Amino acid sequence: MTTTLTSRPGFAAGSWKLDLIHSELSFTVRHLGVSKVRGTFESFDLTVVTAEDGSVSVEATVDVASVSTKQEQRDNHLRSGDFFLAEEFPQASFVSTGVEVDGDRFTLVGDLTLRGVTRPVSFDGEFYGVTTGPAGRPVAGAGATATINRLDFGVNFNAPLEAGGFLLGDNVQLSVEVELVLE
Repeated sequence: MTTTLTSRPGFAAGSWKLDLIHSELSFTVRHLGVSKVRGTFESFDLTVVTAEDGSVSVEATVDVASVSTKQEQRDNHLRSGDFFLAEEFPQASFVSTGVEVDGDRFTLVGDLTLRGVTRPVSFDGEFYGVTTGPAGRPVAGAGATATINRLDFGVNFNAPLEAGGFLLGDNVQLSVEVELVLE
């Protein structure tokens, strides 16, 4: 049964801003073919605009130099031209082109731009609900994931392994957990 945001308890039209302290943007990528490397971006912003008719638009920016895998040498390599090319392209961005809501589940489709390359991406997510925050304003929460192929964005670095295969997988899973406050 497909529903709209307007039928959700606590729905309010307006501009919802990210509460960065209670949000996380992370990624995982296969490493050595046997494990995964995980990382986060410490600096990102997201705005969700909801209209009276239930339509939704989402815009996000990510400071790619804020990448953290808890290993300084790897983080510096990720900022380099082998990966994010952060000096030339300091931000990645996402702009939604559509959303479908089905109960607590949603699919958010939009354009992701990384290293100056824009490709369509689809996030599958869950809406956690709306409540009143400590400051008396509406607060909403959601989480979503998407899988992208890093090669589609010009992130081609890899190294062959002696035993066969490559150092890194091509697919990167993006995961976002957000808390948003109605302005």
